[in-house]
Amino acid sequence: MTIGSFLSPWLTGAAVWTALCGFALAAEAPPKGPSIDRIKQTGKIIIAHRESSVPFSYVLPDKKPVGYAVELCLRIAEGVRKKLGLASLQPEYLLVTPSNRIAAIAEGRADLECGSTTNNAERREKVAFTVPHYITGARYMVRADSAIDDLANFGGKTLVSTKGTTPLKAVNAANKERLIGIKLVEAPDHAAAVAMVEKGEADGFAMDDVLLYGLIAGRPDPARLKVVGKFLTIEPLAIMLSKNDPEFKKIVDDEMKQLIKSREAHAIFDKWFMKPVAPMNTSLNLPMNYLLKDFWKYPTDQVPY
Repeated sequence: MTIGSFLSPWLTGAAVWTALCGFALAAEAPPKGPSIDRIKQTGKIIIAHRESSVPFSYVLPDKKPVGYAVELCLRIAEGVRKKLGLASLQPEYLLVTPSNRIAAIAEGRADLECGSTTNNAERREKVAFTVPHYITGARYMVRADSAIDDLANFGGKTLVSTKGTTPLKAVNAANKERLIGIKLVEAPDHAAAVAMVEKGEADGFAMDDVLLYGLIAGRPDPARLKVVGKFLTIEPLAIMLSKNDPEFKKIVDDEMKQLIKSREAHAIFDKWFMKPVAPMNTSLNLPMNYLLKDFWKYPTDQVPY
């Protein structure tokens, strides 16, 4: 079969040539899309970050955003700059909370959300995610002198979790299903939830265990708190971006995969989880777990959760 007959029975001569030229031009066309167009026009990339999601995304006393996910996003931003052929690309930061972070991406107010957001099926209906940068699960922070060691022990007690998070939903579902009798309270952010446990206003705080360890390490007296219990959930944490911009997503995915394959991402991981970090100059001493090690052998944005 000739190219002309494949394209259409009546496409011949100049028409075939025009079609082929069109294919070539389309293949060479520069990347386009809402985020890409905005980045090109403004010379800025908007990075959404968190206030107290240590060590992923938080602010120092001088209000500078830092963290493991923030650093990964800055490396990705540099890859975006090179891919789009820009002389420079200025990061611009947007502070978000668990309750408004998805809207910030879905409404186009940020290009990347760089924090500790779980990639799950419900959220994928509104936004997209790149390759996970951490895999964790929900456990419980309690006071060091507490006898609580798992979810069932919270019967008749107060358990706090952060508004708009997957651990909050998981605890609520388990509480109803198992008839545990937990008084579940929502906090506006992680810092407020920790303070409630310290003050005795709550008996525990349900959240991803890696975040709990980070929050404890940043307290004035870390020995007053501990993490207990089995995993209630499995949480693949990933950078969030628009689901309506496939070309931008491909650039982000490619850059994230390259960071992993070059092992640059591993070095960034060690920096934030194995070494002292600001502002308390303490280390979490959390080696990469087997879940993330295995996932990064064949990095993909597709998660089975």
